Amino acid sequence: MRPDSSSNEVPYSRFLENVAEGCVEGFKYNNDTGIIRFILKSDQSSVTNCSVGGLVDNLVTSGPVPLPDQHVELIREQVPEVRFVTPETNFFISMIPLILPIGLLILFFWWMQRKAQGQVGNIMSIGRSRAKTYATERPDTTFDDVAGYENVKQEITEVVDFLKKSHSFVEIGARVPKGVLLVGPPGTGKTLIAKAVAGEAGVPFLSVTGSDFMEMFVGVGASRVRDLFDSARKLGKAIIFIDEIDSIGRKRGAGLGGGHDEREQTLNQMLSEMDGFEASEGIVLMAATNRPDILDPALLRPGRFDRQVIVPLPELSDRVAILKVHTKGKRIADDVDLDVVARSTPGMSGADLANLINEAALYAVRDDKDQVMAEHIEQARDRIVMGIKRESMALTDDEKKAIAYHEAGHAVCAAVMPTADPLHKVTIIPSGMALGVTMQLPENDRHLYRSDYMLDRLVVMFGGRVAEEIVFGIVSTGAGDDLVKATAMARSMVREWGMSDEIGPMAWGSQEQVFLGENLMQTRDYSDTTARVIDEEIERILREQLERCRQTLLEYSDALDEVARSLLEHETIDGKAVERIVESSVESSRISQEISAISPTTSSV
Repeated sequence: MRPDSSSNEVPYSRFLENVAEGCVEGFKYNNDTGIIRFILKSDQSSVTNCSVGGLVDNLVTSGPVPLPDQHVELIREQVPEVRFVTPETNFFISMIPLILPIGLLILFFWWMQRKAQGQVGNIMSIGRSRAKTYATERPDTTFDDVAGYENVKQEITEVVDFLKKSHSFVEIGARVPKGVLLVGPPGTGKTLIAKAVAGEAGVPFLSVTGSDFMEMFVGVGASRVRDLFDSARKLGKAIIFIDEIDSIGRKRGAGLGGGHDEREQTLNQMLSEMDGFEASEGIVLMAATNRPDILDPALLRPGRFDRQVIVPLPELSDRVAILKVHTKGKRIADDVDLDVVARSTPGMSGADLANLINEAALYAVRDDKDQVMAEHIEQARDRIVMGIKRESMALTDDEKKAIAYHEAGHAVCAAVMPTADPLHKVTIIPSGMALGVTMQLPENDRHLYRSDYMLDRLVVMFGGRVAEEIVFGIVSTGAGDDLVKATAMARSMVREWGMSDEIGPMAWGSQEQVFLGENLMQTRDYSDTTARVIDEEIERILREQLERCRQTLLEYSDALDEVARSLLEHETIDGKAVERIVESSVESSRISQEISAISPTTSSV
């Protein structure tokens, strides 16, 4: 340790010289640091050479630790006052090496205790319901927020009336359904409708998904069901909404795990709870599913989910209303006609339409436009239906020509077949997994499909393969997906829809089972002879329509060539252009036939 810079430091050798000359009067030595503080004799400083720069006191130097024995003897002999000091250490500083590990150990045990308490708390609360309760403000969603679906609203309005005026139903002796099951495809707004019922009635809304009841511990799901219904009873009038109820409401006894499955225990508890509350309590259980066929029959019997409300894909008028909701607040150009957009989006759910408008807005931003234009909605629909365009995909000239004739075959057949859906557009730009796309859009939503329409669809599906065979004399793998769809359609026509004269009015549904254990040893319900007839009928239908497609394309070969050339030149053409090409080809053929009919014939004598 070095002495303080503010002290008068003296070399240790000079200190020893002063000691040997007898000049040092006082000496103090620190046994820990080796610092020496000394005082010179003042009465000899004027006559001796003892002074150090004129100073005689407060001198300091650093000596070895410990001091050598000869130096100690010299100091004791020459210095009158000698002190060897060992400074006392601070108690708290000396305890730090001991306190630090003990403190860390205590902190560790405290952390372990807190963690154990948290685990105990989780275990104690594991059976509690995970329902989200919208009780403080009540859901502010109403039927006005649900676009379209007027028939669904009308059917479910009595639930709202019951929750508002339950005494009227009790006085007259009417029993309102305890459970309402909303059935429909994904994205049709089942959850929104349930929340709107609670908002219209002004009651709390307890929302939970079926998967929230599932846990690794047996009995937890049943406990959560009990806690859910107890919470609803405490709220008085309330709506319990269970989304994706098929995850816990599947048919019991269908699995291989026996009757002690956690899912079955949960379902049993739910059935018991539904029987345990009276209709006059003001609690309505609503649930949503897109798989009503796999629900347990006990769940659907009267007194439980005794009413099913179908929430289908939106019709044309519903799609217009939904589009108006999703375009509200967005800058839509004047060239956007929502009626046209609705007609061009058959089969789209409310969620799909919302995604369509959002994608169109993104396209508008990419084009640096301040409004969403009709072309942006067209691009967004193509991306959703066909996939992202792969314009950078490198294709050889032969491949482009083959793709052009393939799509031209589809397009010409679609334009010629009498019951086929109107042709919308044809493109040979790769999109998604397809190298080219022929898009047809129905004028109206279809609910029934006639046999002639199905046969015309098969002809359109075969158009690409037959066109390649006629033009190039060879087929390619480009028709693989068309063949899969055509075979599946023909199989359904024969097995399910009774459209085969040979089979007759009989139907056999799909052989696929919902559960692995259900009817594990089931065999098909028709003989090998019938199976052979089914296969022969499927083959007959496909071959007949294939031949019909070949005759059609041979008849309209000029239109086929013209559509293919137009595709190679423009890459994308609309349905109107194809129709004009086909009409022009028909007119040219008619004129040629008339000319041939009136031309003079020559004969030799």
